[in-house]
Amino acid sequence: MSDSSGKLKLGALVALVVGSMIGGGIFSLPQNMAASAGVGAVLIGWAITAVGMLMLAFVFQTLANRKPDLDGGVYAYAKAGFGDYMGFSSAWGYWISAWLGNVGYFVLLFSTLGYFFPIFGEGNTPAAIIGASILLWAVHFLVLRGIKEAAFINLVTTVAKVVPLVLFALICLFAFKLDIFTADIWGTGTPELGSVMTQVRNMMLVTVWVFIGIEGASIFSSRAEKRSDVGKATVIGFITVLLFLVLVNVLSLGVMTQPELAKLQNPSMAAVLEHVVGHWGAVLISVGLIISLLGALLSWVLLCAEIMFAAAKDHTMPEFLRRENANQVPANALWLTNAMVQIFLVITLFSSSTYLSLIYLATSMILVPYLWSAAYAFLLAMRGETYEQAAKERSKDLFIGAVALIYAIWLLYAGGTKYLLLSALLYAPGVILFAKAKHEIGQPIFTNVEKLLFAAVVIGALVAAYGLYDGFLTL
Repeated sequence: MSDSSGKLKLGALVALVVGSMIGGGIFSLPQNMAASAGVGAVLIGWAITAVGMLMLAFVFQTLANRKPDLDGGVYAYAKAGFGDYMGFSSAWGYWISAWLGNVGYFVLLFSTLGYFFPIFGEGNTPAAIIGASILLWAVHFLVLRGIKEAAFINLVTTVAKVVPLVLFALICLFAFKLDIFTADIWGTGTPELGSVMTQVRNMMLVTVWVFIGIEGASIFSSRAEKRSDVGKATVIGFITVLLFLVLVNVLSLGVMTQPELAKLQNPSMAAVLEHVVGHWGAVLISVGLIISLLGALLSWVLLCAEIMFAAAKDHTMPEFLRRENANQVPANALWLTNAMVQIFLVITLFSSSTYLSLIYLATSMILVPYLWSAAYAFLLAMRGETYEQAAKERSKDLFIGAVALIYAIWLLYAGGTKYLLLSALLYAPGVILFAKAKHEIGQPIFTNVEKLLFAAVVIGALVAAYGLYDGFLTL
């Protein structure tokens, strides 16, 4: 698992990648996809996602091997390639995305418990928020006991959550009916889905959400026993998760029709299995989801604290976020993270924001860090930096970087203006921490180029704030 010095081995790193990618998303996938696309568009969307995300996985693998001195993954790459403010924005965006995702997980977890205990409703009743808050602080104090111990528990929950997924795939394989699958391939029977292109675009944010966590190993690069394991863990984790996601999504479309799936309550995998084998199927998936969410919450709490800590270590975040406790856990970063989760849990009581709108917002926040990582890999290959002895590898990495960059730009387009503006609203306040960090080391806050970038963020944030006030933007 990890050696005596507390360094993480390959198995633990793969579990971090798989554990943070398989959270709640896969259990809601049949309904989430059917709500926005027919069978044909789903297959096209998965093909684009598989290529794009594989290239991103290769980007993280290449950067882990070529720039072993850069700790903290997505954040460090943006800073090395595009300066301090971009580095800060990547860390800030990633951090917000991670804890917003955790709020979404808590809502889904208690909505699943609502299947057994109606008092929890859709996951945002007063009882659900109290339950989520107790659980949040239990996880918080568990992580404070040590990263190594938390990573071990994550390994156990990762194994436990994969079992119901394998059973689901096997059962649905036998129940799969080709005539259901091919009944309305392009979704023409459901005109509100729009054109095939619209359907593909609409399902894209869901596919990104289920892959967030692909960079999990690179965030923990400084704690890896062997540097080369970081890249290996990323690719192994990606291929494993891709296989599960496509099987769950495609097999469901051969068990129930697209309009039937679109109407299901989440976690929709439970309803699909119940449709095939009866009540025990729903119970099995619900229990699997509860274990899965607990494991994913742990992974993401670890990732949240680690990204802030890594950024504070090289003065991109303020000094106070660098403090570790006796167990070498970034305690202040952890307190700040979970305080934000707590505030947003209370907000879900008064806001109609569902699991899906929370994850869309979380996804749009992570698109910027992904974009800068792909751009940095492309930049390295363009300049030939670190490729002095490897001309062949350079052209291969140039291609990988270019495809990953095009994919990241396409995702921003697929996300749409609404989420871009809402992201700006969340990015803008981060400047307070950035300014504090710069003040601590006696440097001016922005370079001239960064002033322009910050001005664009502020304009976006003002438009979003007015939009929320006026009602043309909603959460």
